[in-house]
Amino acid sequence: MELEGLGLYLSSVDYFYWFHSPSVIVLTQRSSLKSDLKKILCTFPWLVKYDGVLARSFEPAYSTIIVYFGNLLQVDGWQSRWVKSDWKRSEGKAGSFKHTAGSWSGDPDDKGIQTTTDARHFAISAKIPEFNNKNRTLVLQYSIKIEQDIECGGGYIKLMSGYVNQKKFGGDTPYSVMFGPDLCGTQTKKLHVILSYQGQNYPIKKDLQCETDKLTHFYTFILRPDASYSILIDGRERDSGSMYTDWDILPPRKIKDVKAKKPADWEEREYIEDPDQVKPEGYDSIPREIPDPKAKQPDTWDEDEDGIWRPPKIPNPAYKGPWKPKKIKNPNYKGKWKIPWIDNPEFEDDPDLYVLKPIKYVGIEVWQVKAGSVYDNILICDDPEYAKDVIQEVFTNREIEKEALEEAEKEKKAREEEEAQRAREEGERRKRERGYDRRHRDKERYKDRYKKYNRRDYLDDYHDEL
Repeated sequence: MELEGLGLYLSSVDYFYWFHSPSVIVLTQRSSLKSDLKKILCTFPWLVKYDGVLARSFEPAYSTIIVYFGNLLQVDGWQSRWVKSDWKRSEGKAGSFKHTAGSWSGDPDDKGIQTTTDARHFAISAKIPEFNNKNRTLVLQYSIKIEQDIECGGGYIKLMSGYVNQKKFGGDTPYSVMFGPDLCGTQTKKLHVILSYQGQNYPIKKDLQCETDKLTHFYTFILRPDASYSILIDGRERDSGSMYTDWDILPPRKIKDVKAKKPADWEEREYIEDPDQVKPEGYDSIPREIPDPKAKQPDTWDEDEDGIWRPPKIPNPAYKGPWKPKKIKNPNYKGKWKIPWIDNPEFEDDPDLYVLKPIKYVGIEVWQVKAGSVYDNILICDDPEYAKDVIQEVFTNREIEKEALEEAEKEKKAREEEEAQRAREEGERRKRERGYDRRHRDKERYKDRYKKYNRRDYLDDYHDEL
């Protein structure tokens, strides 16, 4: 294989890189060795200024992964890759991001970007090496930690094609993929998967649910050349299907034949009466009830006064109910008739249905009532297994993050209880002050009235008159 450019061998992680052009990063490695891209960027921070590097392997035994965009949020200088939009800024509604691992994390050095300031629009984007997913699997993955009680807001991510004025990037900017959670109250817990086809956006028809706790969660969307897809949360498949059936992009391949009619001889009865069975002679004359043969006329019975004694009736054990012939399998049974499906004359296949317009940008554009979501670990590549390994590496600190969250929740509860106690004490203090002031005002206000109707004064006046 002929290679151009400068080669570099990094023995510590057993990677071989070939710096071919600032277009994409191709990681070549032994299939048993997969590591997060951040290790490379931390080792070579100067790579941040490039859009990527092209690497190929000399050995066929190596597997090749093309990373179109690796997470560069954890590396110093991330702001040189990301452009904050001025969208909504003139209206005073533009939010900002800060570089942080959040209030609790498994690794304080594993930083992302967090939305700040409540009730704001947040928009930021990064230009990436242009790529086309034709004949290649597309993997879009990122993590988000919604630390706040969001109330209502999005946590999704977008891929854009064509030219984007990043300083004006906003809600009206066309996109090729929109993927991620959207929360509002206790009812809306939606996971968006919206794809653009010929300039029109198509949401997935399925009702997908996202996570709602305050831990870090990975969302992964995989789109394959056969137009099949998978959606994973934290590395576990949550749903899968096909673009042909789960989006209303193309007309369906098959439709019901509305002109079809059930054939007259179509037999839907699974069981029929046995035609060879004949009703026994005298079957209909068997009575339902018969006199109780064990009953005896009471000794005190007087026929002159009580009438003729008749024994009470009991069910006849010989009575089998109305005669019904036995059922047998219907030899002509064809099942329940259904309207047949036929080829849809309006369906025209597009073998490139899965192909997106060349992707050039990745962006975050959301509105949140309560800010505080941490975006991190953004990955766009062609290898689902590599994406899973990224999740596994980050989740090695999962228990630490859970413990940190529990501690933060305890501290928050203690603060809230302390604040509530101070508020109660302040309320009681003000109540007492208001009560004292009111009594004092009332005493001064009604002093003359009390004096006027004083009994002693009234009696003094009476005696004076006498």
